[in-house]
Amino acid sequence: MTDFGALSVAPPLLAIVLAVITRKAVLSLFLGIWSGAVIVTGGLGIVQTFEWIVAAVSDEFQATILVFTLLLGSGVAMVWNLGGTAAVRDWALDRLDSQRQAGLVAWGLGLVLFFDDYANTAIAGSAMKDVSDRLRISREKLSYIVDSTAAPVATLGISSWVAFQLSLIAEGYDAAGVAEANRPGTFEVFVSSIPFNMYAILAIVMVLLIVGSGRDYGEMLAAEHRSWTAGKVTRDEAVPMQDVAGELGEPPASTPRLVNFFVPVAVLIAVTVATALWSGEFSPVGFGGDLVAGELDAAGGRLWDAALNASYEVALMIGSFAMVASGFALGKAYGIFGVGDATEYTIDGFGIMLTAVSILALAWGIGEAIDALGTGAYVANVAVGSVSSALLPALVFVFAGLIAFSTGTSWGTMGIVTPIAIPIAWEISGGGAAGHTLVAAMVGVIFSGAIFGDHSSPISDTTVLSATFTGADLIDHVRTQIYYAVTVAAVVVLLLVTWGVTRVTPLALLPLGAVLLAGLVYLLSELDAARRGVDPVSVSEPQTDDGERVVVAGAEQDD
Repeated sequence: MTDFGALSVAPPLLAIVLAVITRKAVLSLFLGIWSGAVIVTGGLGIVQTFEWIVAAVSDEFQATILVFTLLLGSGVAMVWNLGGTAAVRDWALDRLDSQRQAGLVAWGLGLVLFFDDYANTAIAGSAMKDVSDRLRISREKLSYIVDSTAAPVATLGISSWVAFQLSLIAEGYDAAGVAEANRPGTFEVFVSSIPFNMYAILAIVMVLLIVGSGRDYGEMLAAEHRSWTAGKVTRDEAVPMQDVAGELGEPPASTPRLVNFFVPVAVLIAVTVATALWSGEFSPVGFGGDLVAGELDAAGGRLWDAALNASYEVALMIGSFAMVASGFALGKAYGIFGVGDATEYTIDGFGIMLTAVSILALAWGIGEAIDALGTGAYVANVAVGSVSSALLPALVFVFAGLIAFSTGTSWGTMGIVTPIAIPIAWEISGGGAAGHTLVAAMVGVIFSGAIFGDHSSPISDTTVLSATFTGADLIDHVRTQIYYAVTVAAVVVLLLVTWGVTRVTPLALLPLGAVLLAGLVYLLSELDAARRGVDPVSVSEPQTDDGERVVVAGAEQDD
């Protein structure tokens, strides 16, 4: 394979810089892919550009995610036309009367839907978007809340990520040449690594601090001030990734019913979980037999094995299809629409996802270019030098973040960095108990850095989907979220250096990190509000906007 050196970094950086400057994600990604093709071929690279895009959408996993995304769009369209969205909006507005309450509900939904980050963003974003609009929460703020809970929660527990994460741990030990008999179990290492996954943990805490305090800074302060004072949940020139009301029009349902929201969502979750277990060869009969016999360990083992072996992307696709099918059934049962109209709504749902699907395809296309150029390996090799064990965790966190930022993939970053960093950790620690401790730390740090870079990157699929399901402009989402992501990352670097020098338990460092974040949020919000000449956005007073009048703390306001 040709070594392209520093040139390998040019295409992703070009795409990212252009996206931030021009706010044109599709054009920026395409030009990034094309520049990579020019470097690889030494010519115009047009054929290579489209070969990479075709390869990206032909990949089985990625093609399945595209189908899932389209079907979920159809599911959203079904719920909209059934009147389910209006029903849940009205129901929530009777109970939620402030930005703080709505933000906390969105945050809580993100924690509950821990089993998959894609499903998390889809359900939480779709459920809270209209409620947030009526309470004048900017789309950027909602997108941040959804994005900063979905992947962090998924990487911390038993989710669609865990099988991949466990395989990386085993691969890292293999690369270090440590025999299976001389190392702890992969799940034990995974559990030990969780306190070191500081970015994921503190990112969730940061959302709680931002939502609970009502304080913002950076571009988010401007977005929230605009939304709060002018009622504009997106800026005038924004291009929302999804505009359900604009594209689907008024729903035909004359009587909104909560059942028309909760049944399709429940079907999505139930069928997704059931299909995941089925794809993991789960045996309900055997599981039930173990429970009856009192063999709880055996029953748990069956469930665990199924979770590890499940095909989550297939489960999500089947679950979203079932959601659409439930929409057909509900429409017919309540006499809202027939099969002909339901078919049209299905196709309309594809339409609201076309921007997201286009960006996903191009983001994966630039991933193909990055693989061909060896970008990840180049950045990783530049990062790895003669460093002490005290500084290694912080260094690996930073460079894992850079790789994820430039490649747009947290999983790809984990796959690149793990087999490089774990052998180094084992070597410089001298092996033994100290080696296992440092390996567990490195695993958590790698996952942590990958999530940080992924959160900050406009070419990340999770970033794209978060903006899609909250109806935000993609680049506006990135520009507002990055201030908070970098703040959390800076605190994480400080904590990792502290751990490297002192070896104090990370369980003691995490509360310190939360306190530091609280102080930074207060300080930065005060400074930025003073600089902009605005007050920090208050969420203590109930505020609603029904399009005709604005009510704050029970009093009608001039709009």
